[in-house]
Amino acid sequence: MKIFAHFLFVVALLPALAVADGHLPSEAEVKTAIETYWNARNNNDHETVAAMESQTGFLGTNSDGSFHKPMAIASAEDWKKNMVGNKGNLRVVYPETTEIAEGVVYARYYAEGVVGMEGNVSPYRTRVTSVWVKESDGEWRVKSIHFSPANYGGTHKTQSSDFDD
Repeated sequence: MKIFAHFLFVVALLPALAVADGHLPSEAEVKTAIETYWNARNNNDHETVAAMESQTGFLGTNSDGSFHKPMAIASAEDWKKNMVGNKGNLRVVYPETTEIAEGVVYARYYAEGVVGMEGNVSPYRTRVTSVWVKESDGEWRVKSIHFSPANYGGTHKTQSSDFDD
């Protein structure tokens, strides 16, 4: 009887262990979306980057210590203007995803590689936390992303342009 009780206990715990270890389909889908997003950014695929940000607005915070950015909806043209001359290439390292509500996944990982403009590229590593939402069309999109320095993520001195939209 004691063996049977132990067996039931283990069987009852198995579903909880599977969920606690990031095995939900939503979590795997968001990991794939993160890779797709960064591949698009690395390849200056502005259309894909813009399409993968929430269509109801996106919140961002850079690793340079500047203020949080206001909610915005960026177009492919906006991304193209912001990335002119960009020679950065970042890879996602140690991604973790956790579903925090139905249709909402929290992700954290490191992004490392190089950033900069042509002729002035430097090493870069940052911690990234983001929130992904499954929108009405069934696609996962990033709603919020926050970069914080990890070793050489950079620092920023506040200046008046930080307050410009």
